[in-house]
Amino acid sequence: MGQFISWFEPALPGDTTLDRVLVAAIAHLWFVTIHPFDDGNVRIARAIADMALARADNIPQRFYSLSSQIMAERKDYYRELEQAQRGEFDITPWLAWFLGCLDRAIMRADELVAGVLYRAKVWRRANEYPGLNPRQRLIVERLLSDFKGHLTTSKYATIAKCSNDTALRDIEGLVERGFLARNPSGGRSTSYRLVEPREGG
Repeated sequence: MGQFISWFEPALPGDTTLDRVLVAAIAHLWFVTIHPFDDGNVRIARAIADMALARADNIPQRFYSLSSQIMAERKDYYRELEQAQRGEFDITPWLAWFLGCLDRAIMRADELVAGVLYRAKVWRRANEYPGLNPRQRLIVERLLSDFKGHLTTSKYATIAKCSNDTALRDIEGLVERGFLARNPSGGRSTSYRLVEPREGG
C-alpha cells in the first residue's frame, strides 16, 4: 500500500507522465490486486478510480458515474479483472475494457441528461397551454415515463378512465398543440407517439 500511495499521489494535474484516465484504470486494478481489506476492496477501488477521473476532468461537476456503469456490467468486470490478474499480467485488455466502460458511462449520462432536458422542454411547453386538461397531462406524463408501445385511442381511454370519444378529442388537441404525432399507419390501427425534440423544434 505504501508503494501504491507513493505512485498514486504524486500524479498531480500538471504531471503529464501518464494520462490521468490511465492512472484511474491502473489504480483500480492495482488496489483490487493488493486487496488490503477483508471486505469492500472493489467498492474502494471504484472510489479511487472515480477520484482519479475527477482529477482528470478538473471540473466542479461530473454527470457520469463509472462506478454505476461497472456495477451494470459486473459480470464482464469480474471476468476482465480475473484475466488481468493471471499469467504475464498484461493489463492491455483491462485498459481497453476500462476505457470502453468509461465511454459507455459517458454515453449513458448523455442519454439521461438528454431525457431530463427533453422532459423539461415538454413540460415547459405544456405550461404554455393552460388549456391542457388533467387527462391530457396524465397521458403526457405517462408517455414521458414508463409507457410501452404507441398510444391509441383505446389505451388513452383506459389510462385516463374516459370514453373513446373523449379520448379522441383529447388526442386531437394534443396533436394540434404539437405534443403528439400520428404514426404512418392509419384507419383502425391509428396510433400516436410523443413528438421528439427534433420533430417539434
